[in-house]
Amino acid sequence: MKNISLLYKITALLLLMAFTSCEPTFTDIPADDEVLDGPIDGLSHEESARFLKGDVAFSEVFTRETGLGSTFVATSCISCHAGDGKGHPSTTLTRFGQIDETGNLFLNQGGPQLQNRALPGYLPEQIPFGATFSKFTPPANTGLGFLNFVKDDAIIAMSDPNDSNGDGISGVPNWIVAPSFIIPNTDAISQNGKYIGRFGKKAAAFDLLHQTVNAYNQDIGITSIFNPIDVYTNLEIDPEIATSTVNDVVFYLQTLKAPIQRNQGDAVVKQGATIFNQINCASCHKSELKTGYSPIKALSNKTFAPYTDLLLHDMGSGLDDGYTEGSAKTYEWRTPPLWGIGLSEDAQGGNYFLMHDGRANSIESAILMHGGEANNSKTGYQNLSQSDREALLKFIKSL
Repeated sequence: MKNISLLYKITALLLLMAFTSCEPTFTDIPADDEVLDGPIDGLSHEESARFLKGDVAFSEVFTRETGLGSTFVATSCISCHAGDGKGHPSTTLTRFGQIDETGNLFLNQGGPQLQNRALPGYLPEQIPFGATFSKFTPPANTGLGFLNFVKDDAIIAMSDPNDSNGDGISGVPNWIVAPSFIIPNTDAISQNGKYIGRFGKKAAAFDLLHQTVNAYNQDIGITSIFNPIDVYTNLEIDPEIATSTVNDVVFYLQTLKAPIQRNQGDAVVKQGATIFNQINCASCHKSELKTGYSPIKALSNKTFAPYTDLLLHDMGSGLDDGYTEGSAKTYEWRTPPLWGIGLSEDAQGGNYFLMHDGRANSIESAILMHGGEANNSKTGYQNLSQSDREALLKFIKSL
């Protein structure tokens, strides 16, 4: 079922050729490793049909008549994730709150997300007095189902809060209060009533349902049975989207394929992979994780290569935005998956906008912005020869 998400594009192309030319010309379908969208292998016929339903819902553009919030950030999911890739500075979100981990004190003032656009007759939100804020560039969507089904005990096993092995890396989970509509798996691990978050820049979302409900509500101003609170009035209103549609989008996000590494046999790429390990990048950007049980058979007990540990790490004062979520400190950020990074330029308009807020315009500049726990790896990169640097960058770009 590869490239099934391209069906609409292909169908439109064929119809266009049929109506415009008696001598049709054909365009090549891009290789799987050159696109981020498309389903995972192994879906049943019914699951493939549901994937397509979710794909359509993900692309829906909302209007005032269909529930677009009085204040909002975007009018559709796809507008922030072109081709299921990373967002652009024009779609970067503003999150606001405070500097400690006691819980967001500004939820009754529109938090945690600033709705910077408004329908005629309404005013966009302003950041409340006393709130701190940070900019979050929308991430790529691909491979999320694999991350969703990594077991909690595997995440905890990767953490090292006291740096017991002395490598300078001390990643920790983000322990969050899960919303009432979340039903944790039977093997989920709790700590003082809190659960491990794994999605978002600070890993503040428990799973893809949590992430999707938040996105509909905070990004588009759409209420659901899961979160019926209107972002403008802060009052409960009737759901503006069907529960089945929300669930279809969650399924779509769960079953988007993982990015495929390119040029894996290239000697320089292999050299770069060795250097990646030598300067300890792999301590946070883990090259191999495994899922546990999933109700989606194609995701159960699968080994994959996301280049993340899903943990929070101290990234130093230069990346301290003075804003936090869950138990994360202001200077802690979840290790972003590196898979798909080589295709980010395509989704971001031909340029890189990396790090949590898009401040880095190249892979090298992103490396040089690392601090805190990653400072030794950054120094290791700075001490490389020019050819070794180029090999490392070529490897990262192949992911």
